[in-house]
Amino acid sequence: MRKRKEQEKEHENVDRWMVSYADFVTLLFCFFTAMYAISNVDSSKLGKFVDSMRAAFHYSTDRGNAFAVIEDVQVNLPGDIEVESGVREILGTLAGGSENSITVRRDSRGVVISIADRHFFDPSTAELSESSKKILDKIADALLRYPNMVRIEGHTDNVPVNSSFFPSNWELSSIRAVNVAKYLIGNHSIHPGRIAAVGYSEYRPMAPNDTPGGRAKNRRVEVILLNDRESFHEP
Repeated sequence: MRKRKEQEKEHENVDRWMVSYADFVTLLFCFFTAMYAISNVDSSKLGKFVDSMRAAFHYSTDRGNAFAVIEDVQVNLPGDIEVESGVREILGTLAGGSENSITVRRDSRGVVISIADRHFFDPSTAELSESSKKILDKIADALLRYPNMVRIEGHTDNVPVNSSFFPSNWELSSIRAVNVAKYLIGNHSIHPGRIAAVGYSEYRPMAPNDTPGGRAKNRRVEVILLNDRESFHEP
């Protein structure tokens, strides 16, 4: 009896490798299935899922922990990438021009066309220059290609405005945004229901205001194709 037990212990199972091999093949199958599913993502369903998750965390958790993490996550859906590529194509050499004074980028808001104020306005004024209209005509082509809602933001530096028409940078940034919106609506038949105009004054800077270069970056107009999941439909 003892001999038989010793013989069984000495016998080595040479087929044990098949268990590990089967596990490995199963993991590979799961990996490629997941990759295939991601490559065929439904952007509208993914957007609804992300929105529902954000809403759930917003109402059921403390803002200081889990929701704060989710709020900062930027989800780049395939549609966002397509819009950015299309806008760059339409703007052509304008985007990334001299000293990057006209740029296209993506952030949590959507696709952002950022234009230095010197392309649009004289200092401390809100009237569009003639040269600005060529840029706005190109931007209008991009807005007409995509149904996204649009927000136009006016930004200034922190130097108090020197004008009898504008009591502060709040009014200057807001009227500049409104004038850009009015041009796009009046000259390119973009539906007014698609556009919102907002003035942020000096309070959303892109660079420190302690140098002339930083202040120049902060004086800008941004035209944003919002990444809202619901596009505009004319009533």
